[in-house]
Amino acid sequence: MRRSCTVARLAIALVVLAIFSVATPAAAQERLSLTHYLDMESVSDPRISPDGERIVYTRGWVDKQADRRESSLWIMNADGSRSRHLIDGSGARWSPDGTRILFSARGEPSGSQLFVRWMDDEGAVSQITRLENGPSGPRWSPDGEWIAFTSRVADRADFAGVQLPRRPEGAQWVREPKVVERAGYRRDRQGYVDTGWTHVFVVPAEGGTARRLTDGDWNHSGIQWSPDGSEIYFTSYREDDWDRPEHWQESEIYAVSVASGDIRRLTDRRGPDGGPVPSPDGSLIAYTGIDAHRDTYRNQKIHLMNRDGSGSRVISGDYDRQAGGMMWASDGSGLYFNVRRDGYAQLHFVSVGGGVTQLTSGEHLFGLSSFSDAGVGVGVISDVHQPGDVYRFDLDSPNEARRLTDVNADVLAYVELGEVEEIWYDSEDGFRIQGWIVKPPDFDPSRIYPMMLVIHGGPHSMYNGGFNFAFQEHAANDYVVLYTNPRGSTGYGTEFANAINHDYPGADFPDLMAGVDEMLGRGYVDEENLFVYGCSGGGILTSYIVGNTDRFTAASANCPIVNWMSAMGTSDAISYTRTFEKPFWEDPAEWIDRSSIFYVGNVTTPTMLLTGEMDLRTPMGQTEEFYQALQYEGVPTVMIRFQEEWHGTSSRPSNFLRTQLYLRKWFEKWGTHKTPVTQDR
Repeated sequence: MRRSCTVARLAIALVVLAIFSVATPAAAQERLSLTHYLDMESVSDPRISPDGERIVYTRGWVDKQADRRESSLWIMNADGSRSRHLIDGSGARWSPDGTRILFSARGEPSGSQLFVRWMDDEGAVSQITRLENGPSGPRWSPDGEWIAFTSRVADRADFAGVQLPRRPEGAQWVREPKVVERAGYRRDRQGYVDTGWTHVFVVPAEGGTARRLTDGDWNHSGIQWSPDGSEIYFTSYREDDWDRPEHWQESEIYAVSVASGDIRRLTDRRGPDGGPVPSPDGSLIAYTGIDAHRDTYRNQKIHLMNRDGSGSRVISGDYDRQAGGMMWASDGSGLYFNVRRDGYAQLHFVSVGGGVTQLTSGEHLFGLSSFSDAGVGVGVISDVHQPGDVYRFDLDSPNEARRLTDVNADVLAYVELGEVEEIWYDSEDGFRIQGWIVKPPDFDPSRIYPMMLVIHGGPHSMYNGGFNFAFQEHAANDYVVLYTNPRGSTGYGTEFANAINHDYPGADFPDLMAGVDEMLGRGYVDEENLFVYGCSGGGILTSYIVGNTDRFTAASANCPIVNWMSAMGTSDAISYTRTFEKPFWEDPAEWIDRSSIFYVGNVTTPTMLLTGEMDLRTPMGQTEEFYQALQYEGVPTVMIRFQEEWHGTSSRPSNFLRTQLYLRKWFEKWGTHKTPVTQDR
C-alpha cells in the first residue's frame, strides 16, 4: 500500500519544497538516523523498450512488518513522466517486439517463478514456470516464442541408500542420513548443494512444460541465445573431474542445439573462459577469459571468436580492468561494458578491431543496463550523497545523462549528510592507496573526533565513491569514518590486486595503518579513540590487526576466518586453499603465519565478534575459536550470534540496524569519547 502512494506523496513533497524555497527560509536540517533506513528505497535494472518509448525498472523497499526487503516493477515514459507501479516482482526483460515483459516473482508451488505480462491495456499476466527449484537467468528467444533459463535438477548421491531390515509397523525411525560425495557440497545462503545439477531449459513464452536441453553431472550457467534462435551458448566445465581443487578456475564455452540437444564445445584451453555474448549477426561471440595461473587474482581479457569457436583473439589489448555486463553495439562494431575502477564506475567500449575507450568520467558509479534500437541507454548512477536513480542518455554522449527518478527525495530532502572527502596516500613498497573520509554534519576541524576504520571484504573487492548509509549514519553520530582500498582491492589493476598473493592477511596491513597515520596527521582525529571493524575479509583483517598492534581502543571482527586450517574443512569456499603454496599437512608454516588465532596471545584490544548463525562462508566455529581464545587470555570480548543470517549480518533489515547499534555500543563502552546522542525522529 505504501508503494502505491509514493508517486502522490513525492509530487506533494516537491510542490511544498518549491513553495518553501521561495517563500520561507530553508527548513531546519536533521541528521541521518536508523529510522530513515527503514524508509529508504532503491532502484535497479532499468530496461528500455526496443522502440525507446518506455522504461521498466525494479524498485526495492523495506517491508517493516515482515523484516525483509521487497521489490516491485515500475514503469515510466522514456522522459521520466508517468512513473507508476506496475506489478510486484523484479528483473524485467522486454520481449524482442516490445509487446510483453518477462519477470520474476513469488509463485506456485513455491519460491521464485517466471511470469509474462502483456504490455497492452488489458495487462494480462501468466505464470509460465512451476518449478520445485526456481529458475535463474531467463532470456527471450529472438522470435519471442521461447524463454530459456537455468534451474537446479535434484539428484541422489551414488553411494546413497542402504537396505535396512523391515521396519516394525508403526515404528518411528529417524530419517535417512545425508550422503556427501563432492568436494564442494555446501553454499552460503543455499545450504547443501551436493545432490543436484544446474541445467539449461526452454519453456514456451505462453507457458507450458519446460524442456531440459543439457545433460550430465555438471553445472551450466551464463546462457545466451544465438541471434537465429537455433542455439543457446553457456558456460560450464563438462569433465569428469570438474570439482577437483586443481580445476577451481576451469570453465569453457559450449553451444547446445535447441532442436536436438546436441552440445558442442567452443573453447579449449587451461583457464576460465565464460560469459559468451553473440554479435547481432551471429557470426562472432565475445567472451572473457585468461590463461590458467597460480595467482590469487588476475583481470580477464575480452576475447572474440567465430561462431564455430575458431579464430579466438584478444580485443581488449593491455587494458587491465575487469569488464562487466558486455552488450554489443547494434551495428556490431564492438561492445559496451561497465567497469569499476579507481574507486568509481564508468562506461567503456571495446572495438572489434581492438582497443578500449572510456566513455564516461566523474566521481560517480555509472552503470549501463540496457539501450533501445536507436541507441538510447538507461542505467543507474549514484554518488556519495545520492543513493542511486535511473538516468537516460545517448550512447554517443553518455556523459550528458538525464536523471529520471528521485526515489529518496521524500526521505533525504531535509537530512544533512556528512561531507565525503576522497584521499590518496603513500604506503610501503611504493603503493598509492585510495580512500574516503566521511565527516559528521557540522564538521568542525578544530574539534577532536573519534574515528572508525572500516575494512572491506573479499579481499578482492573495492570500496567506492557511492552512497553508503552505514558510514553516513555513523558520521551522524559524530564519528569520522575512514574506508580505504588497500592492496588486494580490485579496480586498480592486476598487480595491485595480486600484491597480497600468498600474503593475506599481512601485505595489506601497512596500507591500513598508513591510512590511520594519514588521519592522525590531519589534527581532528582523537588518537585515544580509534576503532576498527570489518566483515568477512574485513573481519579477517580486523582479527589480524588486533594481534599485531595495540593502537586501537576497541575492535569488532565481524564474520571472520581466524584459523585457515580448520576453515579448510568447514567453509564452503574451499577454493581459498589455492592461496597457499602447500597443504598444511605438508607444511603448516604459511598457514600458521596467516592465521589470526596464532597471534591471540598478543591481543590486548577489547574485541567484539559478530557472525550469522547460518554462515557457511566464515562459519560460526571460526568466531567461537577466537572468542574462546580471547576469553582464555582474559581479553575483553563479546560474541554476538545473529539469528536468521547467513554470511554477513545485514540481510534482514532489523539485523542491519542491530549491527550499527552493537558496533557503537561496543566502541562507546571502551572509548573515552562523549557518548553520541541518538538521532531519532
